Amino acid sequence: MSQVLDARGFNCPIPVLKARKALQAMKGGEQITVMATDPASYIDIPHFCNTTGHDLLDAREEDGIFTYVIQKTE
Repeated sequence: MSQVLDARGFNCPIPVLKARKALQAMKGGEQITVMATDPASYIDIPHFCNTTGHDLLDAREEDGIFTYVIQKTE
């Protein structure tokens, strides 16, 4: 299962907090795509994945929108 989390318009730390909450409800191996407009998310989301052990599969920016694909670990 894959879901999309639209965190555009929210500033730090809201995108990370919303991602954390969504991931808690997911099963291991499931993916979530997080969309954000906060430039700090380019630091915050990878750091969140590194500290929680979730896999950051993709991180990119296009036209001011940062998109992250995170896979929940077991």
